[in-house]
Amino acid sequence: MAPPSHTPATDAVPGDAGVSVGAEGAAPAFSPLYQQIKNLILRSLQAGEWKPGDMIPSEFDLAARFRVSQGTVRKAIDELATDNLLVRRQGKGTFVATHAEQHTQYRFLRLLPDVGTLQEQGQAERRIIECRRLRAPAEVARQLALRTGDAVLQVRRVLAFDGVAAILEEIWLPGGPFKGLTVEMLSGDKGPMYALFEAQFGVRMVRATEKIKAVSADGDAAPLLGVPPGSPLLSVERLAFTYNDEPMELRRGLYRTETRHYRNELS
Repeated sequence: MAPPSHTPATDAVPGDAGVSVGAEGAAPAFSPLYQQIKNLILRSLQAGEWKPGDMIPSEFDLAARFRVSQGTVRKAIDELATDNLLVRRQGKGTFVATHAEQHTQYRFLRLLPDVGTLQEQGQAERRIIECRRLRAPAEVARQLALRTGDAVLQVRRVLAFDGVAAILEEIWLPGGPFKGLTVEMLSGDKGPMYALFEAQFGVRMVRATEKIKAVSADGDAAPLLGVPPGSPLLSVERLAFTYNDEPMELRRGLYRTETRHYRNELS
């Protein structure tokens, strides 16, 4: 894919208000200049100019490209690193973050064992129940910003630790970006699902919102999770977004919490 064209920002000292970059999804007019540079870098990430795992140009090169100071570029990159979109590596450079990296593999998995850590208990064992293509139900279409009846993929799987089922997930994906996703592909891949999405489909989940509530196991979920009907479960509905706040996955999970807990960090 050819690199996107860029509208150079006017030169200014860090923190000064700059002009609007004038593109769809761009920062509003009169936003701080570093925010405009951050937005331009995001546009390059979204367009695939730099893919997950790639090293981006140096601060010096980006400053020359956008005709701003290195301090302005550094502040933009600092925010992108805080957002887990870029990763600084001392003495090497700045890289596009990827879900394949060890320290980010569990970023969206918040179910932790009561004793020990998620890393200590090892990678989850995955059983794909189904992966099928169908027309989007109204509620799924609404959350994924699709039209009712558009093509979507529905994936159902069970995650287990040490042979004990822990999570039952129903995952909805827009059909277009994930054309070619199959049960065989999901079953054969041993890495994080989001890393597969990056490598095979060029889709990177960058943030998510969640809704959590207590529910009881119904007749469908109970046998898949190995619990009696009516057992208490934690329901977690996650809407994950790629660049530019585009919704790209609706995930509904049922969690067993007899020996695990859901942990989130607030700031």
